[in-house]
Amino acid sequence: MLDLIKLRKRHGFQAIADVRNAAVMETHRGFPIIDETKYTDDWQKVADVCPTKAITTHPAAIDLGKCIFCGECERASNGAIRFSNDHKIAASKKEHLVIASGTTYAEYRASAIEAREKIHSMFGRSLKLRQVSAGGCNGCEMELAACGNVNFDMGRFGIDFVASPRHADGIVITGPITKNMALALSDAYKSISEPKIVIAVGACTISGGVFADSGETNREFINTVKIDLFIPGCPPHPLTIINAILDFIGKK
Repeated sequence: MLDLIKLRKRHGFQAIADVRNAAVMETHRGFPIIDETKYTDDWQKVADVCPTKAITTHPAAIDLGKCIFCGECERASNGAIRFSNDHKIAASKKEHLVIASGTTYAEYRASAIEAREKIHSMFGRSLKLRQVSAGGCNGCEMELAACGNVNFDMGRFGIDFVASPRHADGIVITGPITKNMALALSDAYKSISEPKIVIAVGACTISGGVFADSGETNREFINTVKIDLFIPGCPPHPLTIINAILDFIGKK
């Protein structure tokens, strides 16, 4: 027993001490910087390379809710689109996910997530979430699982995933919502007592992603239930997820 205590002491504090200011690797594709003046050809050519139709023209813009961060537009635009490694890209309103040419990261961050006092008072100390994989590829699911590991340790902020919606304050959805998962998702949502929050994680959940045109999805839930927090990515980084939730519940 004493040996175990000594070993634990030698390990020290292994989690990222300051997730608020922690950086991700330089190659991570995060917030897009768009300058349409740098591309003199037809912008439609850039839009056409996007597999999820995330790029629009006049003015040039990227919908982060559709973007899978593949980098095809970056290569096709000759530098007019550049993905920075700024990873705090979640938003509390879907329309905020549309990044137009000239929008800076600071401007986006200033209004992307609305921290409400009511949310903070209810969930600021403890937030229990039920995660539902509605036909996902397991990418977003793996990153959500990583949020609770020794490196990121989301539990130290009072944020945990629970085994039953009966124990949850809200639901976290991943995947495009396939037909065979639509009822299960609806049941899980209904099993959570009011008040409850809904978090959409990943391009597949927010917009359908690469499966947006598939006939095997049922998007009725997303189209009818109010989503409180959108966390884009394919998949999003654990630091993106943790910072988004902390911002939403108003936790310093």
